[in-house]
Amino acid sequence: MIVYDPFWKTLKERGESTYSLINNYNISSATIDRIRKNNGITTQKLNDLCRILKCRVEDIIEYIDEE
Repeated sequence: MIVYDPFWKTLKERGESTYSLINNYNISSATIDRIRKNNGITTQKLNDLCRILKCRVEDIIEYIDEE
């Protein structure tokens, strides 16, 4: 299962907030909601978040084996 736990830590470390992502970088509130609920987002959105936060994919998502 993909989870977004690293995203919240990275967001804080970069001094950004969900408000700034929505209002300054045009990330939709629906995307933030999907991240909050650990629902899937597109690789394009992952790319956008990596560019905005100047980080790697693994700073946003993590795979956890459900077994």
